[in-house]
Amino acid sequence: MDKMETKRKMLNAVKYIGGTVLALGILTFLIGFFGSDSSVLTPMGIGAVVGAVFVFLIGVFFVASEEMLDKAYKGMEPYRTK
Repeated sequence: MDKMETKRKMLNAVKYIGGTVLALGILTFLIGFFGSDSSVLTPMGIGAVVGAVFVFLIGVFFVASEEMLDKAYKGMEPYRTK
């Protein structure tokens, strides 16, 4: 498997997981804010939305840092012990 395919898979996984958690967080927030008298669901929804944003940003950061490391060490031989 080449490196670009691995990065694409990582970005797709981050996108789908982050999107799913974001959708659940928005739904939870809306139910807690508008549909329920209990105020427990509102902060849970806000926390899920913030968590989804962090998951997405950290995943993109990992892919970008891996790309930068690949470019920095392109053409260098790996260190070998004799």
